[in-house]
Amino acid sequence: MDEVDRSIVAVLEADGRISNAELAARVGLSPSPCLRRVRRLEETGVIRGYRAVLDPAAVGRGLRVFAGVRLVRHGRADVVAFERAVVRLPGVVQCHHVTGDYDYLLHVEVADLPAYEDFHANRLAGLPSVAAVTSYVTMKTLSAGSR
Repeated sequence: MDEVDRSIVAVLEADGRISNAELAARVGLSPSPCLRRVRRLEETGVIRGYRAVLDPAAVGRGLRVFAGVRLVRHGRADVVAFERAVVRLPGVVQCHHVTGDYDYLLHVEVADLPAYEDFHANRLAGLPSVAAVTSYVTMKTLSAGSR
């Protein structure tokens, strides 16, 4: 990736719906070479997709929780079983395998606190090898561009 590619990626990261003509103007290219670069970035996996950023509350997921999960057993079969099960749980937005006090950090979005209580007690705690879960309820979210 050169500086032009980095500029393209930065602009698309901020606005994935920008027109190719506007993108080209912003990065100092004509539209055809800009489009070729974008397609190459997509084909090589630098750009992995485009998504709509939703308001979680508007779609019934007004409570965001980060859950630190410790496993009892760390054998390969136990880890694979946990990972396969956790990504299928409704409400799990992301699952990160991490270092530190926890084995996994989950980003969970549900309607409200009773919904999270149900998720925690009846879904997450029953997954293979789960020893403990520590939950952190989000009070406010700031983005890198927030001021």
